[in-house]
Amino acid sequence: ELRSSHFWRGVLAELVATLIFVGVVLGASAAPGPLAPALAGGLVVGGLVCSLGGPQANPALTVALLCTRKLSALRGAAGVLAQCTGATLASAAARAALQDDTGLVTRVSAVGTAGTALAWETFATFQLSLVAFSIPELTAPQAGLALGSAVAAGALAAGPFSGGSMNPARSLGPAIVTGVWDDHWVS
Repeated sequence: ELRSSHFWRGVLAELVATLIFVGVVLGASAAPGPLAPALAGGLVVGGLVCSLGGPQANPALTVALLCTRKLSALRGAAGVLAQCTGATLASAAARAALQDDTGLVTRVSAVGTAGTALAWETFATFQLSLVAFSIPELTAPQAGLALGSAVAAGALAAGPFSGGSMNPARSLGPAIVTGVWDDHWVS
């Protein structure tokens, strides 16, 4: 599998898709409120699905595919590594470009507790996974709309409590770059 150009194109697609996704969401996070990052995340996911095909750009989805044996262990491990690398590169670029890096890290809000944030994050990630598993029956434009809508809806629902990441790479990249690990286990 390591000798296959198809394998390496898939790994590169994961890195690039995650870099673009995290970069767009972090750029939108500079705006006040949860609406801009939620819409930006949904729109960029829709565009990535339509243009790149099927990169997960999300370690949670990759692990779900591994658990259901829809992905090999090698492809899953390489994909997660590529996703985390892409997220870290996007986070470093966002930190260099933005004056204030406090909006980069997903945090548990004052609205609830870490337990409340975990419940909302779990719910949002579950609905995203449910949509992602229904995608093989949809064509590219409908798949992009479905996944983009799921990302935006999950970010809007969980955002006030946990930041609405639904993506461990999106949370890991900024934590690595900023060194802020407060309640990181939630996202």
